[in-house]
Amino acid sequence: MPDHSRPSPEIADEVLVLGGGVAGLACAQALAEAGQAVRVLERDRIGAATSLGNCGTLTPSHALPLAAPGMVGTALRWMFTPDAPFLVRPRWDPELWHWMLRFAARCNPGTFARAIAPKAALLTASMDLLDDLVKRRGLDCGYRRDGLTYVYRDLAAFKAAVSEHLRLTAHGIEVQVWDGETAQADEPCLRPGVVGALHFPGDGHLRPERYTAELARLVREDGGVVEEGVAVRRLQRAAGGWYLESADGRCWTARELLVAAGPWARRLLAPLGLRLPLVPGKGYSITTARPAQAPRRPLVLKERSVCITAWDDGFRLGSTMEFAGYDARLTRARLDALERGAREGLREPIGPGRREEWFGWRPMTWDDLPVLGAAPGHPGLWLAVGHGMMGMGMSAVTGRLLADLMLGRDPVVDPAPYRLERFASR
Repeated sequence: MPDHSRPSPEIADEVLVLGGGVAGLACAQALAEAGQAVRVLERDRIGAATSLGNCGTLTPSHALPLAAPGMVGTALRWMFTPDAPFLVRPRWDPELWHWMLRFAARCNPGTFARAIAPKAALLTASMDLLDDLVKRRGLDCGYRRDGLTYVYRDLAAFKAAVSEHLRLTAHGIEVQVWDGETAQADEPCLRPGVVGALHFPGDGHLRPERYTAELARLVREDGGVVEEGVAVRRLQRAAGGWYLESADGRCWTARELLVAAGPWARRLLAPLGLRLPLVPGKGYSITTARPAQAPRRPLVLKERSVCITAWDDGFRLGSTMEFAGYDARLTRARLDALERGAREGLREPIGPGRREEWFGWRPMTWDDLPVLGAAPGHPGLWLAVGHGMMGMGMSAVTGRLLADLMLGRDPVVDPAPYRLERFASR
């Protein structure tokens, strides 16, 4: 019997994509290019949430898992240090502490080593796919693939990092080990005192807000629709597909629903009985005009965990990880830590004209891999969530993989490591 309590849908589509950040737009782009009738529904503005203020780095170099041996001890030492690079704010939050226990259980050498391959597979495939998309469709997003450099001022930390990161070469990721003199010759913007650096020539970067805008342009060019300001309050199975209703009473139906709602996905899908192992990890950035002595390519000042990206028309300091729930405060201590770290490492640590101070919630899973693929027990429901800090770097492969799975094509990478079912037995 039909449900007469629901308003009639305004428009029926083949695929509804819920979320207009980089993951949702990449999926919509791949589906629209393949000829699907796609509609993107974004709660705010396109690319304005987690995708907006990050450093825009594209990093196979980051294939080492966040859950590394020794991380638990480090996190405990930093728990009461407000400007620590990795901060867990102590409070009553059962979901966070369950997540943390699972994360802590992975901080051992065996699990760490096994976790590199699936993360590296996504990051390396995505670089090649993005490179092709930029050239083939003429994306104007400041894209460059000229490397990224980790910079060290502590000799013991540098030696440990060399041993750790050379593991990446077994996964097709080139690592160059530089002494301090080589690093400072390559980047004259660095202050004296560098003891060594790791350079990753296969990494790249882009301007994130321009990239998401360009993905939205391609969706529209290929016949898709992108709607902003749609706060979804209800989603459920309907005859032959899915039904969505917004807070202002609009509604949509589609044959298939793809949820790419970042840190909000857990709450959206909970009424369906789906438990996503997601918590929000808060990152910060400061954006200014480009300084006179800017880095030639992105840098990470490793002891302070500060990432620096310079574009032709801007400059950004970013990073840090804060587990504080959905705390919407822009914490001054976290922003000051970015600038202080940059002052230790750069001759000119910040540019003129501070344009923006920003934070965003990253959708973090405790195994540091996204959830990609069909939602078990819910026909026609697909997931592209949990990219953590790697949304930009994994966007192109996320879009291609979801399109492959939804259209019954051979998948671009093995989808098994990214299925939601992997959490059922853990």
